[in-house]
Amino acid sequence: MDLTKIKGPSFLKELTEKELNDLAKDIRQFIIESVSQTGGHLSSNLGIVELTIALHYVFNSPEDKIFFDVGHQCYVHKILTGRAKDFTHLRKFNGLSGFQKRCESKHDVWEAGHSSTALSAAVAMAIARDLNKESFSVVPVVGDGAIVGGESLEALNHLGSINNKVILILNDNQMSISKSIGGMNNFLNNVRMSNTYNKMKDDYRSILQHGKLGEGVYKATKYIKDFVKRGFINDTIFEDFGIDYLGPVDGHNIVELIRVLQLAQKNKKSVVVHVVTEKGKGYSFAENDQEGKWHGTPPFNLKSGRVLSSGNPSKKSWSEIISDQVLQWMKIDKDIVSITPAMIKGSAMNNLFKVFPERCFDVGIAEEHALTFTAGLSISQKKPFISVYSSFLQRAYDQINHDIARMDLPCLCSIDRAGIVGEDGPTHHGVFDVSILSPIPNIVLFAPKDARELRQFVNTAFHNFNKPYFIRIPRGSIDDIKVDYNNQLELGTWTIESCKDDYKMTLICYGDNVEKIKTIIKSKHLNIRIINARFIKPIDEDMVHKIFTENDKPILVYETILKTGSLGSILLTYCNEKHILRTFEHIALADHYSKQGSVQEIYDDEKIDLDTVINKCEELMNGKKEN
Repeated sequence: MDLTKIKGPSFLKELTEKELNDLAKDIRQFIIESVSQTGGHLSSNLGIVELTIALHYVFNSPEDKIFFDVGHQCYVHKILTGRAKDFTHLRKFNGLSGFQKRCESKHDVWEAGHSSTALSAAVAMAIARDLNKESFSVVPVVGDGAIVGGESLEALNHLGSINNKVILILNDNQMSISKSIGGMNNFLNNVRMSNTYNKMKDDYRSILQHGKLGEGVYKATKYIKDFVKRGFINDTIFEDFGIDYLGPVDGHNIVELIRVLQLAQKNKKSVVVHVVTEKGKGYSFAENDQEGKWHGTPPFNLKSGRVLSSGNPSKKSWSEIISDQVLQWMKIDKDIVSITPAMIKGSAMNNLFKVFPERCFDVGIAEEHALTFTAGLSISQKKPFISVYSSFLQRAYDQINHDIARMDLPCLCSIDRAGIVGEDGPTHHGVFDVSILSPIPNIVLFAPKDARELRQFVNTAFHNFNKPYFIRIPRGSIDDIKVDYNNQLELGTWTIESCKDDYKMTLICYGDNVEKIKTIIKSKHLNIRIINARFIKPIDEDMVHKIFTENDKPILVYETILKTGSLGSILLTYCNEKHILRTFEHIALADHYSKQGSVQEIYDDEKIDLDTVINKCEELMNGKKEN
């Protein structure tokens, strides 16, 4: 089938079983070929093909509300709702989003890039539906470990106490990004592995349905089946919440899926449909992946599975470098422990878990728990290192504030993927962490310019383990620079990176922008003093006071985060408190959500690119100022 000709999902109801299965094969191949060219979330979408087809066969979107958690499982949904033709621009600037997006289609009724939000939204939609005396179905599809998130369990608790029906599809692929862990996963394993009961159930149905009384006997003797079931499987956690349960169901058998979904549709109460799928199905490299390599992938060679990367293999990612430095410290200090909320591979913590499995903890998709868990380890005289993506750190604000900083508990937190991250778009850009963390007392917030400063800061934290330390590291790779573990930094100090006696202006920046700016200024022979404002909190008050009072030469603060609550805001507050009557220019993100696309495309679009910075510097040095 030419998938680009699909306008909407209604055609599915006219297809035969063979045609539905052929369509599944076509969609799976289309996704593999498309993602190999654009990059994207591959494995999750390969695993959900038959399930999504069955959902759109049984339900009537957009009247019935079908949405996905985590939102990256939506590729098949997008194809069936008429967007296959746009996949050449998947995750590109002004292109098709890698998540559900309400502005793209009336079939996208909810959107999220973070996990565990769908069930809360579904409960609300069901209540609103019933208040409005409407009759559509609400069908959240929860997978990739999102069911274990605290918000999902809170919503499940609420759902069990009300009579507003939700059909919860549990897409159980035994994975979040890498292999799922925890009690909920163990429970689902037990249900999946109850082969004795499942075989008896199938034989029982087959015999009765071929008997004289047929399906009527099967339905009439349901209480016997349920009694037998209890002999093999205890009440499911969902039934304990007061929610009916159907499953487990083979997530790659379209006919069986349709049958069970129709049962769920007829059910009077809220019901969980437990669907077992294979993440990565149809592409051998993804099927055999236990680490999450194929969860989200850049463009790759279809035959070899090799990533088509233009990166320099001699460079290391920021994540690899900080993990390596922590590993060296774990070899020295047995009290150091490491924590991740389901991001072992993404945060390059594989070696930590390999060398010290008993001192490394993957707590699953549970950022709130992860940060309070960190606090508990700290208060118990351990030295916790935790790595969290900037975008996901937002979810644990209260835990940082209330449980860590308020008690001044020592820890080292790596804020990974800080700054604009690119193709995953506004739900994943790490542009809020400075604004979130800067008002919180007791913390230290650091942004290294290079690998040397990164390693030095780790050393400083573990040598002086008496504060909550936070370090911002961006996505990307740099040249690694090794340092001795005694090589430290002086807390709260900035450095002058480039300065001549007759400098014309001062440029204040931090993080990887420092080296980028230095390179350009040197190549253009511009007489600019560059300040590495590496400590965002506490600021270097001595240097700040000198910069803002020593002369009237122009000052520009450059950041690639949200302007509100940024270093520029901190400096403005400082000048006001010290009665320093001095203005400065500030380049940072405006008060809106940035688009998806390459980092450079977003920088250009937001006017925070290096050309804009240099042009502004030249204007200031030439005495020009924008109105």
